[in-house]
Amino acid sequence: MLAFLRWARSIALGMLNGVAKFALFIVLLIVVLFGIGFVEGDGLPGNMVLKLDLNSAIKDSSNPGVLALERTPTVMDIVLALDRAGHDGRVKGLFMRVGSAGLPVAQAEEIGSAIARFRKTGKFVIAHSQGFLSQGIGDYLTAASANEIWMQPRSPFGTAGEGSGAIFLRGLFDKIQAVPQIVKRADYKSAADTFMEKDYTAPDRVQTTAFLQSWYDSATQAVAADRKLDPKVVISVLQASPQFAEDAKRAHLIDKTGYDDEAQQAAKARGNDGNLVSLMDYARATEDASSVGKGPRVALITGTGDIIDGSVRHGGLFEDSNQIAGDDFAEAIRKATRDSSIKAILFRIDSPGGSVTASDQILDALKKARAAGKPVIVSMGTLAASGGYYVSCAANKIVAEPATLTGSIGVLTGKVAIGKSLGLIGVTEDQIGVGKNALFDSSVSPYTPDQWANLNAQADAIYADFLQKVASGRKLPLDTVKNIAKGRVWTGADARGRGLVDDLGGFWKAVADAKTAAGIAPDERVVFKRYPQSEGLFQALRDAAGGTEAGVRAMEGLSTLAEAPVAHAVLEAISEVPRGSIEMRAINLPVQ
Repeated sequence: MLAFLRWARSIALGMLNGVAKFALFIVLLIVVLFGIGFVEGDGLPGNMVLKLDLNSAIKDSSNPGVLALERTPTVMDIVLALDRAGHDGRVKGLFMRVGSAGLPVAQAEEIGSAIARFRKTGKFVIAHSQGFLSQGIGDYLTAASANEIWMQPRSPFGTAGEGSGAIFLRGLFDKIQAVPQIVKRADYKSAADTFMEKDYTAPDRVQTTAFLQSWYDSATQAVAADRKLDPKVVISVLQASPQFAEDAKRAHLIDKTGYDDEAQQAAKARGNDGNLVSLMDYARATEDASSVGKGPRVALITGTGDIIDGSVRHGGLFEDSNQIAGDDFAEAIRKATRDSSIKAILFRIDSPGGSVTASDQILDALKKARAAGKPVIVSMGTLAASGGYYVSCAANKIVAEPATLTGSIGVLTGKVAIGKSLGLIGVTEDQIGVGKNALFDSSVSPYTPDQWANLNAQADAIYADFLQKVASGRKLPLDTVKNIAKGRVWTGADARGRGLVDDLGGFWKAVADAKTAAGIAPDERVVFKRYPQSEGLFQALRDAAGGTEAGVRAMEGLSTLAEAPVAHAVLEAISEVPRGSIEMRAINLPVQ
């Protein structure tokens, strides 16, 4: 026994000794990284031209994993980095590649506004395209914000207009004897039509045509303003697409034809032969500096993706989180509310909605922030509909781009029963339930008449509550809200006239509104404090790296050591079928 105790003691002391050594190593690593950051600064050259590749689809924002060093740019990365670059004398301009991402019009409006703000500081922007491949207008609208647009010779100019399509599963369900039972409130809630219909319903056709026309009108007007052309001329040129770069040049929609290296060299020459630096490298190297310094503090809370219950702990270790978790975002808002240095809360939202309970949790936190004296301003991205609108409705002000899709004030719930479908392939399933409705959400058997009545009563109650919250938050008569709700999606341009949003514009318009609400002078620069925040050891290491080139290299080495060789099974959801719970979700919407 004594031998065993001595052995256990030696093991325990060895473990403690190992932990102590590891802790000392981490402390020394942090000290070294701080030293590197102090000596090297941000590691950027003294003369540079930023480079941005927009040839792939991008998200509005993200919550990066704690060791996610390499990440694709988001809209908010671009907006914030260009603002810093506009005040950075080392940055001479921007070289941008664009044309094949199929960017939504709302994203193009936000990025275009950021580029215009950047150019007002005396910087230049040159855009190059190897072809505008999408028939949508978003890619070209983004390029139109540049000083010069180049296209590769004989490359396609496909920009033509705005279109949409939807997939309907009812025919498939009929063939396999599946029974879809989806409740929607109300007529325009097209997410339910995916499962219940075989083509567009009359209300859905009306709303889809309306927002496509709104996108087309706002985009062509913006292109005309950027290119100093008559809107009728722009429309006539788009009507001739698909065409070639030379046709677009004759119509003054682009400035030059040439290859990417030629356009890049032109950008370098205009920037006094400055070094080309990736915009994301610049963003990473300067983002820490943007969160310190003098000036009033504004909480910046960014959320992209479905609204879900619970927590995702602000992202994984190496990957971004693309969900808005109720616990995480409510706590972020509560922390910003408790922080006496925070003068206002700016909530950037890009979401089709999702969980009713998580949406209500976030809305409650924002209401309590206002009650505590913190102004709340919402900035909408490409899509802030259904639950995405629900969480926004109590803000002091809501700002949306003209092309933002919002509203969709409605709910849906239900299920698809596949018991008979399984029988077609020889699969049988039996169920046992104790309690009248223990199998209420079973995907095998349809609802009984009593269960169907229960489901409709739930939908009615949640829809009525949604209407009341919008009426209260927007200070609108309930009857007015009922008329503009019904699950209908509106563009920002159409929503403003109906009282659903206050101002049209992008992120910096929302910042201006936050300043006004907080009593901050219009010309005073604010310091953004980001939420949700990563916490713990790895966040300390990221902070210690300070964005320096050497610091990033050290972090990359640590990331490599920490990554184990594991197999990741990725299962992509192939259906958005509700599973009994009531949802505030706008799916099947075209965001290109």
